[in-house]
Amino acid sequence: MTTAITLATAEQQPQVLSLMERRDTEAGGAPWDDSDNALARRAVGPLLQGGSEGAIWLIGPTRAPLGYAIVTFGWSIPLAGREGWVEDVFIRPNVRRRGIGTEVLHAIAVSLRQAGLKALHVRLPSAAAAAEHFFGGAGFATNTDLTVMTDLL
Repeated sequence: MTTAITLATAEQQPQVLSLMERRDTEAGGAPWDDSDNALARRAVGPLLQGGSEGAIWLIGPTRAPLGYAIVTFGWSIPLAGREGWVEDVFIRPNVRRRGIGTEVLHAIAVSLRQAGLKALHVRLPSAAAAAEHFFGGAGFATNTDLTVMTDLL
């Protein structure tokens, strides 16, 4: 692997939050306000503590990362083991389409497999052709036997 990835810690929270805000504004959102920052800090805080909830990887140099990948963990009864969910992947626009994201997802999958994870999943919006192409190229396949439904509690 030529692209460095590093597990993010609490010390890298400012870089993670900055990249998350950049992702949101690139997608057409407004710059973050105090409420957005507070929610993002609560969301990523446990993932930066090294606990069982999940992990965030910084892509590239930790001082000026090119992006990040976020994976959360759960337990699967059918797989009889831990599973991961790719919550978000962001690569800065000026370095996209160079294979970095695919390389990073592969490295994360190898690492998680070695740590005992049984599967890595991703949820995509129904009209996300670019995301489907990206994740398909990284080895993910559509599971036509599964529909994800959500009850927001």
